[in-house]
Amino acid sequence: MQWDDLNLWRSIVTVTSLVLFVGLVGWTWARRRAPVFDEAAQLPFIGGDDPVPAPRPSERK
Repeated sequence: MQWDDLNLWRSIVTVTSLVLFVGLVGWTWARRRAPVFDEAAQLPFIGGDDPVPAPRPSERK
């Protein structure tokens, strides 16, 4: 493999990575996805209000 081939592959991988990154950011910030992400953001706060007791020092392994 010559250096020209290696540089071509590096360029292809760089451009592909940039396109995938921009696509992922666009998908994440799309307005039609906002309700799904808002619901997922609230998942940690949904559930029982009973606090989980911390383990006693003698119970830790």
